[in-house]
Amino acid sequence: MIDNNRLRKLTEGLNNISVGLFAKSDFFLPPPTAPEDILRLSKQLLLPQIYSIEKGREDRLGVAEQLCILIYDYCRNYLSESESWRMAYEILEQLPDVKATLISDALSIFEGDPAASSVEEIMLCYPGFFAVTAHRIAHLLYKRSIPYLPRMISEYAHKMTGIDIHPGAEIGDGLCIDHGTGIVIGETAVIGNKVKIYQGVTIGAKSISHTSRGRAGGKRHPTIGNRCVIYAGATILGGDTVIGDGSVIGGNVWLTHSVEPGSMIYYNDGGRTGVNKK
Repeated sequence: MIDNNRLRKLTEGLNNISVGLFAKSDFFLPPPTAPEDILRLSKQLLLPQIYSIEKGREDRLGVAEQLCILIYDYCRNYLSESESWRMAYEILEQLPDVKATLISDALSIFEGDPAASSVEEIMLCYPGFFAVTAHRIAHLLYKRSIPYLPRMISEYAHKMTGIDIHPGAEIGDGLCIDHGTGIVIGETAVIGNKVKIYQGVTIGAKSISHTSRGRAGGKRHPTIGNRCVIYAGATILGGDTVIGDGSVIGGNVWLTHSVEPGSMIYYNDGGRTGVNKK
């Protein structure tokens, strides 16, 4: 039997516990479906042949209107009306560049995965492409300092795929994520063009103090050059760590220092790290 008096005392007790130390004064909780809606509409607008447009939104203009209004409505909680419209239009105007990059990503996956039967299969089915699509959209919002939504989009993709890419990471064209489960890419990571990353890879930070948190603390995550391959389970750490163009990082390697272009880093039978020039 429900005892409403006991429940009322419980809720009153919870209300008496302040969260003012943790929540910003301008905090606004986004609608729970906002990250999914933004990603879904973006995908329909970018690739309508792959992601079917819902009934009642038969054309791209209708989808663009819905996406524009959704971004505007959220920004309006932080910005003026004119600034919110400007933000929404600026984001949509970047979508042609995002589409070109996503096509490059899909082609790189197709070229790197003999199991893929078509580019369409990659766009529809591959978790790596899903994760990188979400990242491209989240990164647009992140660069414009829109609060919370970029991270919510990236965490939605993380939940769906097991691939954790911070929206702040700078990622070049033609990223090929193969399998992908367990990949972690940090906020200040920079990844070049035509990079291939296998499952379980961490591109992360070394242990840092509380005072060095955030971008104010400088670059915390590695830079990966163009045309690099990073095999399963490799861990690359540190903002000063630079992987030169064309390098191959072997499976389960632990790396906290830079390597020259064209290097091959691997574990030998004795458990020590080996370095070869290709």
